[in-house]
Amino acid sequence: MKVIEHISKAKKTLFSFEILPPLRGHDIKDIFSTLDPLMEFNPPFIDVTYHREEFIYVEKNNGLLQRRKISRRPGTVGICAAIMNKYGVDAVPHLICGGFNKQMTENALIDLNFLGIDNVLVLRGDPLKSESNFLAKKDGHKHAVELVEQVKDLNRGKYLDKTFVERKESPLFDFCIGVAGYPEKHLEAPNIESDLFFLKKKIEAGADYIVTQMFFDNKKYFSFVKKCRSEGIFVPIIPGIKPISSKKQLNSLPSRFYLNIPHELVKEVEKAKDKKIVSHIGIEWSIHQSKELKNSGVEVIHYYTMDKPENIYKIVQSIY
Repeated sequence: MKVIEHISKAKKTLFSFEILPPLRGHDIKDIFSTLDPLMEFNPPFIDVTYHREEFIYVEKNNGLLQRRKISRRPGTVGICAAIMNKYGVDAVPHLICGGFNKQMTENALIDLNFLGIDNVLVLRGDPLKSESNFLAKKDGHKHAVELVEQVKDLNRGKYLDKTFVERKESPLFDFCIGVAGYPEKHLEAPNIESDLFFLKKKIEAGADYIVTQMFFDNKKYFSFVKKCRSEGIFVPIIPGIKPISSKKQLNSLPSRFYLNIPHELVKEVEKAKDKKIVSHIGIEWSIHQSKELKNSGVEVIHYYTMDKPENIYKIVQSIY
């Protein structure tokens, strides 16, 4: 079932979450151990992130460095299939621009369609660590809006190879398309107005709903939704929540995601004597956020697990 269908049929605020594929060498059981406790709360859909290949440099016997391509977290599509098979829950794979050309993207969408996957979350993706700016693969997409357009074209039966006959009466594909939104603007955007302009372009291209980047001040989310509506963006806007779990995140999260952490939360975390107390503070803060969001009538609250399902379990247990 499509994400927007789950939303339209819901009689209360839904719970969803995002997981990372396990590191290479780990087992699918690691994913199930993450999912099993959270399934108690009946999530209608689960997001699975996609991680592009990276480059590392390995020193050879002669002292020279050799560049090697590695994929640390493979298995997004397989994990989606496993989730649907084991739990009967809709899986939402992330689909990114980075590392894909248009033909690879079309092939990936065909695979997802064969598996009965109805949803994709479309993202540009991060640049490689060796890149100062995002660089698209040759004949790939530079921006998420272009990727949305390709998915939408395939929904209309338009393939890259024009020799294939378009199925105008009954296209094979009908993906529900999600995109990212940034309550405090994207890291690379010059301002929030510019960011909203390009977000609207993604909606006009065919995106069905928005999932926000994490935020720690609900006022940022409510303001973002208000600005979106004033710009003519009326699709569901799902808030994304992540609990603080370590002191180092006070610096790493703002620098990586362009977000502000309220001073009250910073003070509480900084004076915590150990990581267990930090985790408790982060959970309590997210519980407060979630209660306020739920009381405001949001359709879904989406949680970023970041390999820490026990924190999410405690939050959701208090809310749902």
